[in-house]
Amino acid sequence: MKHTFTLLLLLSLFVSGQCFAANKPNILIVYADDLGYGDVHSYNPERGKIPTPHIDKLASQGMRFTDGHSSSGVCSPSRYTLLTGRFHWRTKLQSGIVGVFGDPLIAPNRMTIGTLTQQHGYRTACVGKWHLGSEWNLPKGKEHLFRNFKDITVASDEHREVWADVFSRPIAGGPTTRGFDLYYGTDVPNWPPFCYIENDRTFGIPSDLLPTKLLENNQASVQGPALKNWTLEPILPALGDRATKFITQAAKDREPFLLYMPLTSPHTPLSVNEEWRGKSGLNLYADLLMETDAVVGRVLDALEKCGAAENTFVIFTSDNGCAPYIGIPELEKMGHYPSGPLRGAKADAWEGGHRVPFIVRWPGKVKSGSICNQLVHQADIMATLAEILGTKLPDHVGEDSFSLLPLLEGSEKPIRENAVSASIQGIPAVRSGSWKYISASGSGGWGKGGDQSEPVQLYDLANDIGETNNLAAAMPEKVIEMQAVLEKLITAGRSSPGASQKNDVEVRRYPASVTKD
Repeated sequence: MKHTFTLLLLLSLFVSGQCFAANKPNILIVYADDLGYGDVHSYNPERGKIPTPHIDKLASQGMRFTDGHSSSGVCSPSRYTLLTGRFHWRTKLQSGIVGVFGDPLIAPNRMTIGTLTQQHGYRTACVGKWHLGSEWNLPKGKEHLFRNFKDITVASDEHREVWADVFSRPIAGGPTTRGFDLYYGTDVPNWPPFCYIENDRTFGIPSDLLPTKLLENNQASVQGPALKNWTLEPILPALGDRATKFITQAAKDREPFLLYMPLTSPHTPLSVNEEWRGKSGLNLYADLLMETDAVVGRVLDALEKCGAAENTFVIFTSDNGCAPYIGIPELEKMGHYPSGPLRGAKADAWEGGHRVPFIVRWPGKVKSGSICNQLVHQADIMATLAEILGTKLPDHVGEDSFSLLPLLEGSEKPIRENAVSASIQGIPAVRSGSWKYISASGSGGWGKGGDQSEPVQLYDLANDIGETNNLAAAMPEKVIEMQAVLEKLITAGRSSPGASQKNDVEVRRYPASVTKD
């Protein structure tokens, strides 16, 4: 009888443990870099000419969002918002991106999806491109030895001496201080330092300048300290190796994990490995996109092989649209449209700048092959994970985040009334339902166009997804209404329900004539 009771107790504990584990799924977030809305074939079947079989398969196994947005048309601000659930323009980064050897954008006390899941017993890792700044602590008076290498092609003894000092010390303020137990990546692959970073240390000590040939043809873009014989092609495969290693080990340890995998591609450098070079029949960007898709496939395959796929919540999305400088006009002539039906591209306030692929797979929870047309934002990942974990976010966390769960469960009711995405210049694009307001005459980015006689833009995306008909002059009342929506979002310090919060800085208003008065 005693043995029977003990057996039943152990069985009960095992079953409850299994249920507890089932309530805490693994989390995998794959974040592509500069991947356009129309670059994924399932998003652009008629005018997409680049095969993306692994990403398409993921979409067929889960839900594909058609109106999903990043916080910006460029990199750093979008990453900030995905990790914190808060619009980036509430911070000091009112325009542009975090610069070379820039300071941390995420405040030390700001909760991220990493710290949220750590609090619930998750093993967390970031593998890939960080680009949110670190505390590099460059020696005062010697900052010039790390930047501005005009007409300098060989590192001097002075360069090497100060580099050896800085790169032999721990790097403060990086991923392992913002919610990730482990980090492995290149920080920014086309910027210095040209080396891998593991946790808070450079993997080796950069001692040379990057060969000038690697600063041409959409390879690296900024000169600086590099490891001897550094090359760019191995980066993407190395990230795939490290991600699969982490997944395999975490599954073996039978602990829930969060893997945030911000890919370095298909952003420049367009450093394509020989196996993929020329495979698309289009150009290097298309080749790199195919190689990127294959790495995504490797990571998803690792989930399957270790038996973790059925209990893993997977998100695939991109930080912004496709970069114009990789040859968009040439690709379009060959029949591939990286922005699909959208206007604009990377950096723009137009839809092509920030409407991106957004796919969620969660076996047994999300219907395979489903499509959702509701407005969603990468800020929503924070609240989604909180609801999955059964916790309520404090008022000062995830101020712009709404849970995706109702949509993932099949609801057709909107989860958010509005959203804001900005251009590289900081020009806000405000959504309210299907209406979109841009407080500038053009793209707000690198794109040309826009009637300069019309200071702002208003579009009804339900009937004009390509933003061809500016209704601002014809509907001044609607413009005023949209401006009021934006002002409320700014002054409240949040868009989700909760107590008002303070922005980190005074938020810049656009156009110049529009003020909070």
